[in-house]
Amino acid sequence: MTRLGSVRLLKAHAYKPSGVNGLLYQPYQYLSTTSSRDGQIRPIKKVMSANRGEIAIRVFRACTEMGIRSVAIYSEQDRRHIHRVKADEAYLVGKGLAPVAAYLNIPDIIRVAQEHDVDAIHPGYGFLSERSDFAEACVKAGIRFIGPSAAVMARMGDKVAARQSAIAAGLPIIPGTDNAVTTAEEALEFCEAHGVPVIFKAAFGGGGRGMRVVTRMEDVKEQFERAHSEALKAFGNGSIFIEKFIENPRHIEVQIMGDKAGNIVHLYDRDCSVQRRHQKVVEIAPAFNLDPVVRQNMLDDAVKLCQYVGYSNAGTVEFLVEPGTGRHYFMEVNARLQVEHTVTEEVTGVDLVQTQIRVAEGNTLASMGLTQDNIQTHGAAIQSRVTTEDPAKGFQPDSGRIEVYRSGTGMGIRLDGIAFTGAEITPDYDSLLVKIIAKGMTFQDAASKMRRALTEFRVRGVKTNIPFIQNVLSHPQFLNETVSTRFIDENPQLFDFKPSQNRAGKLLKYLGNVIVNGPTTPLVTDIPCAKISVNPPQTPITRPPFGLKDVLKAEGPEGFAKAVRKNNKAMITDTTFRDAHQSLLATRMRTHDLLKISPFVAHNFSQLYSLENWGGATFDVSMRFLHECPWERLEQMRKLIPNIPFQMLLRGANAVGYTSYPDNVIYKFCDLAVEAGMDVFRVFDCLNYLPNLIVGMDAAGKAGGVVEAAISYTGDISDPTRTKYNLPYYMNLADELITNGAHVLCIKDMAGLLKPRAATILVDAIRQKYPHIPIHIHTHDTSGAGVASMLNCVEAGADVVDVAVDSMSGMTSQPSMGAFVASLQGSPLDTGFDIGDISKYSAFWEQTRTLYGPFECTTTMRSGNADVYKHEIPGGQYTNLQFQAYSLGLGDQFELVKQRYAEANQLLGDIVKVTPSSKIVGDLAQFMVQNKLTMEDVLRDAPSLSFPTSVIEFLQGHVGQPYGGFPEPFRSQVLKDLPKIDGRPGENMEPFDFESAKEDLSSEFEFISDYEVMSYALYPKVAKDFFKFKSQYGPVDKLETRHFLVGPDMGEEFEVTIEKGKTLTIKTLTPGLGCTDSGMREVNFELNGQKRTVYIRDEAVASTQTRRMKADAKNAMHIGAPMLGEVVAVKVAPGDVIQQGQVVAVLSAMKMEMAVQSKVAGKVRAIHVAVGDKIEGEDLIIEVEDIVQ
Repeated sequence: MTRLGSVRLLKAHAYKPSGVNGLLYQPYQYLSTTSSRDGQIRPIKKVMSANRGEIAIRVFRACTEMGIRSVAIYSEQDRRHIHRVKADEAYLVGKGLAPVAAYLNIPDIIRVAQEHDVDAIHPGYGFLSERSDFAEACVKAGIRFIGPSAAVMARMGDKVAARQSAIAAGLPIIPGTDNAVTTAEEALEFCEAHGVPVIFKAAFGGGGRGMRVVTRMEDVKEQFERAHSEALKAFGNGSIFIEKFIENPRHIEVQIMGDKAGNIVHLYDRDCSVQRRHQKVVEIAPAFNLDPVVRQNMLDDAVKLCQYVGYSNAGTVEFLVEPGTGRHYFMEVNARLQVEHTVTEEVTGVDLVQTQIRVAEGNTLASMGLTQDNIQTHGAAIQSRVTTEDPAKGFQPDSGRIEVYRSGTGMGIRLDGIAFTGAEITPDYDSLLVKIIAKGMTFQDAASKMRRALTEFRVRGVKTNIPFIQNVLSHPQFLNETVSTRFIDENPQLFDFKPSQNRAGKLLKYLGNVIVNGPTTPLVTDIPCAKISVNPPQTPITRPPFGLKDVLKAEGPEGFAKAVRKNNKAMITDTTFRDAHQSLLATRMRTHDLLKISPFVAHNFSQLYSLENWGGATFDVSMRFLHECPWERLEQMRKLIPNIPFQMLLRGANAVGYTSYPDNVIYKFCDLAVEAGMDVFRVFDCLNYLPNLIVGMDAAGKAGGVVEAAISYTGDISDPTRTKYNLPYYMNLADELITNGAHVLCIKDMAGLLKPRAATILVDAIRQKYPHIPIHIHTHDTSGAGVASMLNCVEAGADVVDVAVDSMSGMTSQPSMGAFVASLQGSPLDTGFDIGDISKYSAFWEQTRTLYGPFECTTTMRSGNADVYKHEIPGGQYTNLQFQAYSLGLGDQFELVKQRYAEANQLLGDIVKVTPSSKIVGDLAQFMVQNKLTMEDVLRDAPSLSFPTSVIEFLQGHVGQPYGGFPEPFRSQVLKDLPKIDGRPGENMEPFDFESAKEDLSSEFEFISDYEVMSYALYPKVAKDFFKFKSQYGPVDKLETRHFLVGPDMGEEFEVTIEKGKTLTIKTLTPGLGCTDSGMREVNFELNGQKRTVYIRDEAVASTQTRRMKADAKNAMHIGAPMLGEVVAVKVAPGDVIQQGQVVAVLSAMKMEMAVQSKVAGKVRAIHVAVGDKIEGEDLIIEVEDIVQ
């Protein structure tokens, strides 16, 4: 028996384990004595935690359980931090100091402790926890330090001294420096002597701070400076220890506890191999799949070292285990409590903090029952460190206010953290938010509980690493094998995770923004949204009746067309879902309201030829003003209406845009439209330009759609004096369209110019020549003669006409559905529709229309007007043009606008007018009114006038070639030397690169599919603005229309169903009262019974404040801040020549430093920051320019 101090080491028999190179391992048993060296126990009555965050709270909880009074300290930046209110008393330290410096101010901390009769100080981890001068200062002040003695701490806290002690105690070590290194030159000298890779470590601290792995000699100096600076900032001493870097080791640590009588016990081991940037992410106790012999040897060595140095209180001895050989190497001693002490507590049942306090009182381990033979492990425990870091952006620290905090608890789950709803996370301190500890009978059981708890967590307002941890906890290697410290680096798939949607939080932000800053959609009239809830008529939940969609699916487009021709009754298309609200409500009808009535339509109007519900202006307006996805609208309607064919408006080679696109865009668009649920493509061209029409027809046909080729009608074939657009013109067009594969022929009367007699002439001529082709007529009721014209059409042989439900018909919309149906009742052409059903349908829309008062056309238009036969303004454009006139202050001159519209049409050559050509005519008319120009003035002054861009592009040929050619000499006078396009505009355009666009969009936005890419191809700016809006505000399409447009009333409670089975209950509590210095207003809601606060920037206030320039993400010459933080170094000056990858600045946030590198080589043009500046993510730091040779 050998006696060392007061611990008796009973040496067991030596044995030789397999696979460890024949080395003899000698496990020990440890028997503690029962009294301290001086035999005195001095109870502690008041404990201060010289720390912050969750570890301070952990100490306070232990004190409360022991009946000890607790004292907190806090910096000025932490005055609202939760740890200060968890203690019995709390006092400010470090007034006027930087955030970290406040907790490193030893004299101030000692002063507070003395002034308030503190018996003992617990240092926690980090800050002063391993500073021997702090331990010594406590003792000198008559205050007990809950930790090792100052002498031992100095020896163990200094990695060089600890290494020397380990050698003396006989522990295996890794080659490294004999002393701390303080200069880059010394570091370079060591590396040149021993080679790389090496690892730099802070000599007086841990936790990954000041730690860098260097694999290239050229990086030694830069990495040393970073490690030195980070260590100095975190621990007050920048000295660095260097050692050879062991590749792919396991990181195993042993928990030690010693008393003042010299007794030492271990509380087994922990596996801390899952690390990122040398900071532990997940810890396990005991280590999983660890060789028992290797484990016992580390336990023995840990106790042996601590016994050798006379260690007392809690500590951790850390080892690296080499893969393959199983050899272990001493790494360091953490002379303090570890962050991960929790997992040891869970598997041993020993409260380590209480034990620390009892030891500091003078109690022996034996008196507490902590003899080695009494310490056992039961089950397994895992700790996950949830931090406010964004794994999608390289774990950039995030800061801000926690808007929502909902934790995951339940059996086997322990939480140690500082989070709560409303907590402010600043960039001043460590990013640790909460530690989740899961305990189970087995390691896999603990992992299962951890995954469940993580799934329950909801943290909003700041980004967290929870998605990343979930991937780690689900990885097969983590669950079934061993992992090394390179586990995260070697498994990039850990970063493939689905980001949190946070739909409720985003919707509250949207509502708060509307409350503070007003509508996001410009309102046109003063008519308010009605405060009503509109409910659709009841509908059975059975499958809707058989319809033409079923025929189309079974027999294809040709069979569909034959079925239409075989039908002897007049058929109708309902335009209520698209053109009707485009004409009457500025295209502002929302998907939310369309879906409400969709089941009723499916069940009661199954005999419809089609439902016009997509395309045209609805596509861009849905993104631009309604902030909803047009593709989702189509898909959602198709689910609710499976039996009726859907019809869209395709602008030929312009798709659903206002310009020409590459051909591959048109073909891809049609493919996607059919995939999403589209059936009938009404293909037209705004100039009846055949090459443009054929492209659209071919694209729709190849996609599997019904090709409804449309002739845009203008003029008056019943007037013999109107000779340009006469019957032969239309018959020739019909010949071409039918020859080129039209399944259905459409007459598209977009302005309502087709008079009853003209309708009979035109339809009869086509029917006589083409008895097999279905004929479909579209018109607007602007003149009031729409019903009469449609009746004449079906009498003359048309198969289908467009109508809108009664309450959405008339004026610039389509003729009345009810009037048309009633007029044919009892006749051979009876439609078969029930007037009662139409009445119910109309009642729904009559009420729903009142929700859209801000866009109501009747504000400016009270009835139809036959002057449309003079000005020829299309119905869909009429109300928009009228709104524009009022918004430009030209409301009282709208009659003049109409007159000028007719003149503009003549100036441009009397063209077919439908989007986008109608817009071109309208732009020229508005231009003439604003500048007080007559037709004669324009013709005279054409060479000197600055015409609208749309007019110039039309005359260049960007839209196509008008029938009869361009007007001369007007065209030449306007264009002068500008280039002209002959032929089809899109014919020679480069194909759009969909793959590249998807890659670019995916790097900037989440959830990018082929649909989003197509939206971007058609409307680049509108689509990107929509994607940004959606990522910021979520699914606003789920809100009721009044709430979406103008926001809810104060005190109003309402529901929002965000998906099937998930309904939010929201109540507005207070508007944005009070404004912060940064222009933020607080808006309070109640969400599902819990108070929620959102902070909204008041744009009226914020516009007066100075804000930093943002880096352009697409401009490689802009170097932006990768995260919020403080500038600690600027490494270049204006005029410096820099290389790609060169470090130009260093930022610090949450005690982590990040080097900012240049993406390009060049010369520094300008520097926009200075050392000490507080900056936000994406702020412009440096501008680079090319080097001029």
